[in-house]
Amino acid sequence: MAEAVIQTAIDVAKREGFKKVTLIKISLGELQGIEREIFDSAISELLKMQGNVFVNTKVEVNIVRTRFRCRACEHEWTFKDISETLDEGVRESIHFIPEVAHSFMRCPKCGSPDFEVLEGRGISVTSITGEK
Repeated sequence: MAEAVIQTAIDVAKREGFKKVTLIKISLGELQGIEREIFDSAISELLKMQGNVFVNTKVEVNIVRTRFRCRACEHEWTFKDISETLDEGVRESIHFIPEVAHSFMRCPKCGSPDFEVLEGRGISVTSITGEK
């Protein structure tokens, strides 16, 4: 995932004609279960490999908390609300394939497995700032 973020930054820098990228803002969904220390380290190392355009580039990561809504009863809840009820293997499965959440989770109010993820899924580059 870190490589995809850096590749996106490289593509934007080229397209925009940036001589220096000063800031990369990233939105990271809680449901991904990314280990921040490892992710931050990977981003840092990959930036070092890119040359002068990325010297002293700041990276801001915004964690987006995961919210769900039950389609049966309209109840909304967060991943934090139910994460303690999930065993380590389930949390790991959701980390690698967030779509499997539907196999392991139920609405805490009515027990329905039919819910939608409102936010807090995936990773995206929300903005890249640079100097021309």
